[in-house]
Amino acid sequence: MKRRIASWENGHSVPDDFYGPLLCEAFGLGAAELGLHHESGRDASLLDVTYPASPDDAIEAVGQLWRADLNRYEPLLQAEPSEPAWNEASLRWLVAPEPAIPRQRTGGTRVGLGDVAAIKTTADMFAELDDRFGGDHARHATIQYLSTEVAPLLRGQYTEQVGRALFSTVAEATLLAGWMSYDACRHGLAQRYFLQALRLAQDANDRRLAGSILSAMSHQATFLGRYTEAATLARAALMGISPVATPTLRAQFHAMEARALARTGDVRACEAALHAATKALESRNNDDEPEWISYFDEVELAAEAAHCFRDVDSARQAVTHAENAMSGSHVRSDFFVTMVLADAHLRAGDVEEACRVALDALDLGEQLKSARCVSYLAEFRQNLSAAGRSTEARTFTDQVREHRLWIASDSHVSV
Repeated sequence: MKRRIASWENGHSVPDDFYGPLLCEAFGLGAAELGLHHESGRDASLLDVTYPASPDDAIEAVGQLWRADLNRYEPLLQAEPSEPAWNEASLRWLVAPEPAIPRQRTGGTRVGLGDVAAIKTTADMFAELDDRFGGDHARHATIQYLSTEVAPLLRGQYTEQVGRALFSTVAEATLLAGWMSYDACRHGLAQRYFLQALRLAQDANDRRLAGSILSAMSHQATFLGRYTEAATLARAALMGISPVATPTLRAQFHAMEARALARTGDVRACEAALHAATKALESRNNDDEPEWISYFDEVELAAEAAHCFRDVDSARQAVTHAENAMSGSHVRSDFFVTMVLADAHLRAGDVEEACRVALDALDLGEQLKSARCVSYLAEFRQNLSAAGRSTEARTFTDQVREHRLWIASDSHVSV
């Protein structure tokens, strides 16, 4: 029996139909949460994409997600996103009644504001790693922390004041888990994390954070080609935070709307949204802004504008905005905007400059473990191939063929 348990722990086998249910009963967990491959009603619920009906449902659902993700439950890792779930979540949040705190428990860990501060500090550390090295670098470690350290606190004892602060902080950490999963192109999983984060933010009565979560959903929807849903999510974020909106949040949400509209080819509406974002940002006061939106400044808005003008084939404007969007402090963001700049030069017909800039991006992104970065590079490769086999393109290809991201993008490019 010891040998069999060791085999399970090392991932060389899974418990059979006799032992699997016994282990689930002993631990009080579903097969998916234990990393087993047996499907049950409880496990199948992990694949549902529904907005939790109550705070307690949210605690249960996010805890199950963390455990199943930590145990690499493949049906969840490979799940597809649901279009109706975006609409349901935004509507449920917009019309939600007064926020609620979960029922008071008599057991479990006693939670105080010091515990909440520890979660915040740890999540900030993971966010910095995500920014510097990409979502796939520390994603598993982030989920491990949430599952082993944070989940028991959610099920603990706390006052209403502590509960609100706890829910808000855990919502922000779960939003980070969603961004990391999105960056790793685990899109169904990312969507589920965004949904759980939104419910936690709702019950924390943190409307600003909830709006930012809808904005993240909009960003993902645009990436996946769901442009109508993306624009709707950005508008829902704007509408939902109107009583507590700040200039930076309004600017960021307008920018997300512009990104979606650019992909639809609606140039006039896209430019109107970008103008609204610019005007909003001009009136910001950093002292009144949430700390977690402080990154969004003129440089970030320039990066969003560069994406927009590239997508509506205004190559010169895309170049101008991209050149103003190099922060030097956010590696992955700088990679994205450098690839946008390369693409803009390519669309303007300057293959040599496009290749030079793309080479800079590859050098910049050498440390990044990000499936999104690979997709940006793959799109550039397709466009470069469509531009013809010039001497500059051949030279560039010879220079970069050993770059890690270039090799990773091979499977995305049809030759």
